[in-house]
Amino acid sequence: MGEASPLLHFLFVSFPAQGHLNPLLRLAKRVASKGPLVTFCTTLDLGKRISAAAAAAVAESDSDLIPVGHGLLRFEFFDDGTDPTDPHRDDLDILLARLESNGPPALTNLINRQTEAGRPVSCLINNPFLPWALNVAENLGIPSAVLWVQSCAVFSTYYHFHHNLADFPTEEYPDRTVNLPGLPPMGPEDLPTFLLPSNPYKPLKNVILAQFKNISKARWIFANSFEELERDAFDAIAARLPIPVIPVGPLVEAGEPQEKIKADMWKPEDRCIEWLDKQEKRSVVYVSAGSIVMLTSSEMQELAFGLRNSGRPFLWVVRENLRELLPKGFEEEIEAEGKSLLVEWSPQEKVLAHKSLACFVTHCGWNSTLELIAAGVPAIAFPQWGDQVPDAKFLCDVHGIGVRLPTPAARAEIVRCLTAATDGPDAEAMLKRAKKWKEIARAAVTSGGSSDRNIERFVDDVRKWVANGGGGVVDPVAGVCRVIQGSRAVAT
Repeated sequence: MGEASPLLHFLFVSFPAQGHLNPLLRLAKRVASKGPLVTFCTTLDLGKRISAAAAAAVAESDSDLIPVGHGLLRFEFFDDGTDPTDPHRDDLDILLARLESNGPPALTNLINRQTEAGRPVSCLINNPFLPWALNVAENLGIPSAVLWVQSCAVFSTYYHFHHNLADFPTEEYPDRTVNLPGLPPMGPEDLPTFLLPSNPYKPLKNVILAQFKNISKARWIFANSFEELERDAFDAIAARLPIPVIPVGPLVEAGEPQEKIKADMWKPEDRCIEWLDKQEKRSVVYVSAGSIVMLTSSEMQELAFGLRNSGRPFLWVVRENLRELLPKGFEEEIEAEGKSLLVEWSPQEKVLAHKSLACFVTHCGWNSTLELIAAGVPAIAFPQWGDQVPDAKFLCDVHGIGVRLPTPAARAEIVRCLTAATDGPDAEAMLKRAKKWKEIARAAVTSGGSSDRNIERFVDDVRKWVANGGGGVVDPVAGVCRVIQGSRAVAT
């Protein structure tokens, strides 16, 4: 077993969505590797789905403690009242309302059970869409942290918008360029789409901005990014906040402790790797739009014909609910030829690391963006909405490791972009830049790297707080725990 201290217990609380689960679980494992006991929790309904998709059963009891580095990891879920037979249980509005109503008492009960079991919670860490978790921690006198699961640039953009610190596009001035400290100028075509006056998803915009209403209750704000990738953005936002945004990424699978511990909602198809093994080096186009994006019928058709017309073998993740949008007979044709492969879900990081991969056609969700950076793979950026749009800008225009595919997708443009990323005049330089970023990204999370040091410092700060009987106030700026003695704060 590991060497977990019974007095140091971190509770990670995740919003029940794939894009939130992955980075938070990866941070949980990195924290556990430093020695503490870590409990990872989300809703009971999602926990059952994770267990069903997992190769190994998800632990839910002390007898199933999982050694991770020098510490231990366990899973425990809270019941938010989800009816597993309700076909609309994952609708965002319904889910958020249910969590806001049932989540606080359920989480409070879970935390109290930890105390009763002799493992009181030392620190709570949650991710976006669960702002009420910070209130629960405050009410119970537990220091808390937030993991922002998008880029620091996007955090800064939302923060400035929420606090009216910059001029953004309006209905009167829809073409306004936004200038924020530490970021390049961003036109409407570069901003998170939820901040545009034409945004049709206003409830989602409100949910995102709600994170900033009580984020000051957190004693740490972490970002799934790394200092070297967004140094100017981190430095600039530090001047706006009472505490800095601390990089702890990239939170990717490669090199992390206990890679087999996952929180996949769908079972990946391992035949991907067997198929890739048979392909030539740097020949395959990998295509995935993540777990949420819904492409239109027209875009699916154009993407299908564009991939086929490129003449390159491709591996395309097409979820079951999108198969009917493919051209008639396309799937059967692909299977018969054997030159390409369609799967419902893939072990993405293993795919990106494969020697046969040439490039990644991606929606530019932040998890996928970091995974391709950490793998050193050039991108065809095909953003749809939200933070995907600025992510694409930074990949292509700032870091120089991608080619932007205009929307809506057209087959000729798809062929052009694939050629540019693999055989074009800048393809070799793009690959060289991608490989360089891979080295920098991996170095950040290795022992002694910039993000690894930040995680180590965080664990040490909480350890000092616990050693002082929970009576200290953690100062993340100074990296110390201050013990309150009367009106004086004494550094320890």
